[in-house]
Amino acid sequence: MKTEGQDCSVQPPRLSKAFTDTFTSRFVNAGGLRQHVYIGGEGPPLLLIHGWPENWYTWRLVMPELAKKYTLIVPDQRGIGLTDKPKGGYDTRALANDMVALMDKLGHRKFAVVGHDTGMSIGYALAADHPDRVDRLAVVDSFIPGVTPSPPLVTSSEATKKTYHLAFNRVPEVNEKLVKGREDVYFGYQFTIEAAGSKKIPDYAVKYYTDILSCGKNTVHGSFGWYEALDTTIAQNKQRATRKLPMPVLGIGGATSQGAAVAKTMKLTANNVQSLVVPGSGHWVQEEAPAQMVAGLNSFLAPYRNAWSSTQASSPSGGGGGK
Repeated sequence: MKTEGQDCSVQPPRLSKAFTDTFTSRFVNAGGLRQHVYIGGEGPPLLLIHGWPENWYTWRLVMPELAKKYTLIVPDQRGIGLTDKPKGGYDTRALANDMVALMDKLGHRKFAVVGHDTGMSIGYALAADHPDRVDRLAVVDSFIPGVTPSPPLVTSSEATKKTYHLAFNRVPEVNEKLVKGREDVYFGYQFTIEAAGSKKIPDYAVKYYTDILSCGKNTVHGSFGWYEALDTTIAQNKQRATRKLPMPVLGIGGATSQGAAVAKTMKLTANNVQSLVVPGSGHWVQEEAPAQMVAGLNSFLAPYRNAWSSTQASSPSGGGGGK
């Protein structure tokens, strides 16, 4: 493994042949940031935004199936994975602008978005700040800072186990000093505690995530960036919430995690909200219940794909690559 201060070269394990035959890993310079992204598939563009403490790899189980109907763009966020890790720029406006710059560089004007965990608030910011760019938005098992009512500080021990990191991750410098050298303990615990009992994330996947978070310059700092910028994000979200999202929204929650609360949050921000609660799943829905995730997304995104297909059929060139 590379040490802190060096580039990280941990290889993603156990990718299926369907995955490796379909997707290509690329680096794209966009918006002043060198972004790492996997791209593949056919059809209208679909942007998948991961959450914390994961990277693009969280989508690996749903990507081959979704790629049969969509051109997938699956990046590492600023500060995460193999994307650049600057000191600042982690409020959701900046993170959403990273995504817009990436899609611009790839030639996609209009697209659909799926965001999990911190990717939920980034996807919301993207849809709210750039409503002309987002056709449909699906958000998965998280909350919107400044919109979702905050949980109490003192609550049950079980709830605390799943939420204590929200405060810890916001304490600059101290959080990094306590986590560095103990990444397997800290991040590994998060994967265990937020999964539904029998749906435990495989050890090889947890090791990959923690290895990535253990190497490379500013890696631990970047992993906490979204949390440390929450004051700015909350102020932004209070302004965003004064205007409802114009596009259809799907709120997906794991039954043992956020459940129907995801759609409940989104009804505070949008007029057209659907809900999907995935039975037997915890927080990591796309890894714990990939088949249900694919089915739910295909159903929700069908009008988007059908409209795109009609446009392609009527185009003189008969193509366009989803741009």
